[in-house]
Amino acid sequence: MTSFEEAGTEETVTCLHMTFYHPYHEEKMMFRCFNFKKREQVRADEMPKFGRDSNICRYNLMDTRVSRIQFALQFYRKMNSSEFCFEIKNLSKKTKLTVNQTELGYLNKIDLPWKCIICFGDYQILAEIEEGESVEYFETCLHLSEVPILQERCLPSLQPVTENGISPSSFSPQGKSPMETDENES
Repeated sequence: MTSFEEAGTEETVTCLHMTFYHPYHEEKMMFRCFNFKKREQVRADEMPKFGRDSNICRYNLMDTRVSRIQFALQFYRKMNSSEFCFEIKNLSKKTKLTVNQTELGYLNKIDLPWKCIICFGDYQILAEIEEGESVEYFETCLHLSEVPILQERCLPSLQPVTENGISPSSFSPQGKSPMETDENES
């Protein structure tokens, strides 16, 4: 047997990609402590926190309008499943956090969908989960967006679509039903 055949199986690692946007980043540099585009390992039993207190938070936001601890992430495995997930918990007493338009007050938590937008104040964060198998740790990879995430990305529409595939929003703005016309009429 060759050393290649005897080598252990390489396991994949779950990675949480987070793309950050703030309209005044250029002038205020609130993300200057972030290590962008570099994967960072986090032990599975750690709860990385985001906020302005560098003694408590792993990811520091350099902004006095951000809470000392804004939010935390928890990596976990679903019961009776091999699927790994992330949970986000709002730790700010003053600022509500939204995840895909679900509002979280202080100490509220929610599972992160595999792709979602997290907002608080003027901050917009696109979170995307890359699945993996490792139970020892996960990775984070932070990115910076120069344009607003809410305008740049299109998440699945929450509006119902009729069986013929036409969205109700494509009708006239007055809410009038479309009128049938004869193609021979002028």
